[in-house]
Amino acid sequence: MAMQTVHLVQAFIAGKGQALKAEQTLVCTSAEEARRKAERLSTLRLGVVAFSATADADLGDYDENPVILFHAGRLPPPFDEL
Repeated sequence: MAMQTVHLVQAFIAGKGQALKAEQTLVCTSAEEARRKAERLSTLRLGVVAFSATADADLGDYDENPVILFHAGRLPPPFDEL
């Protein structure tokens, strides 16, 4: 399969101690949809990030430099450097 752009939303909830636990990643059809979903989740979760990345899903090969569309709250590495 060829490289394609994927739009994802990742939300985080409390884990053990100070750790964050990732919820299931949401796949969106557009960058705008990902941003809107992340904005809505930001009031309900400890942290949330929406991003777009180029990927070859068949090979599991994802771009190392995703485009951040939205971020809020506490985030784990590498998102905590935003």
